[in-house]
Amino acid sequence: MTAQPMERVSPVEAEPVDARPVRSEPELFGPGDLYWSLNGHYLFAATTGSAFVLQVMHPSIGEVVDRFSVYRTDPWGRSARSFASVQTWVYGGQAALEEGRRLRRMHKTLNTVDEQGRSHHALSAEPWAWVPLTAYHATLNYARYFLPRPLTADQEERAYRETLRLCRILQVPERVLPPTPDAYWAYFDDMIENHLENHRTAHNVLAAAAKSPPPPGLPGPLRGLWSPASRAGAELNRLVTVGTLPPAARDKLGLTWTRTDELELRAFGKLAGRVNAALPERLRYLPIAYHARRAARANHALQQALTSRPL
Repeated sequence: MTAQPMERVSPVEAEPVDARPVRSEPELFGPGDLYWSLNGHYLFAATTGSAFVLQVMHPSIGEVVDRFSVYRTDPWGRSARSFASVQTWVYGGQAALEEGRRLRRMHKTLNTVDEQGRSHHALSAEPWAWVPLTAYHATLNYARYFLPRPLTADQEERAYRETLRLCRILQVPERVLPPTPDAYWAYFDDMIENHLENHRTAHNVLAAAAKSPPPPGLPGPLRGLWSPASRAGAELNRLVTVGTLPPAARDKLGLTWTRTDELELRAFGKLAGRVNAALPERLRYLPIAYHARRAARANHALQQALTSRPL
C-alpha cells in the first residue's frame, strides 16, 4: 500500500477557531522589590508633591483635574485617596489588578475641552502613561534627598523595571513605554520641553501646597520636623515640592530656586531621612504597606512551617 502525502496545513489554519493571543497578567509586587521597600513610607508620600505638579503640567491632566478634582477644597482627602490607590498598586497583591481596572472605569468619562478648544481625554495613552511614569523620577529623587545614600546604578535599573510593572498594572499601552532608563530620560526631557505647559492647575497645586499644614497621619517625629518654629510647615511643603521638580519644569513654571534653597532641602532631607530610618515599621509605613509587609512575613513563616512539618 502506497502512503499518501499528507495535506500541508498552515499553522494559522491548524489553530482552533477561537485561539487568540492572551495578554499575560502584570507582575505583582512583593518582598525584595525596591518599590515594596520604599514607596510605602509616610515620608515618601509626604515628598511626592512634585510628581503631582509634573502630572498636572500636562494639559490633558491639568484640565481634567481642574474640572473634576477636589484638590482645592479637600487637598488632604484627595491626597489620602490617591496614596491609598498607589499603595494598592504596590502592596495589594491581586487587588492591584482590580484597582487598575477600577481607575480606568472611573476615568473613562473624564473628558473636557479647554479654553483653546482642545479636547482632553483622561484615558488617552500619553497622559495615562505620564502619571505612573513620574513615579520613577519621584523614587530616585526620594532616594537622593531622603535616604542615607542614593540608589546604585543597578538599583536604578531595578527601579525602572518596577516602574514599567506599575504601568502595566494600570494597563498603559506597551507602545508608549520607554523600554530602558536611557530611553526614559530622553522621553522625560521631551515631555517637559514639548508636551508639558505652564498650566494654571500646576500653579494652583503649588499655591495649595504653600498653604497646607503637615500631611495628616504623618508620624509624630516626622510631623515635628515638618513644623519647626523657624519654618512653617507650609513653607517646608513648598521647599520640598519645588526643590524636587526637575530644573526644566521649574523654569517652565517661572519658579526660582537658589543655592540656599538647595542646601536647606538637603539638610532637611538628611535629618528627616535619619528620623524616618529610626522609626519602627508601624510608624514608618502607611497602613496598607505596613499590613502587607506583615502579612508577607506571616505567609513566609507559614510556608517554612509547612515545609519542615513532620511527615
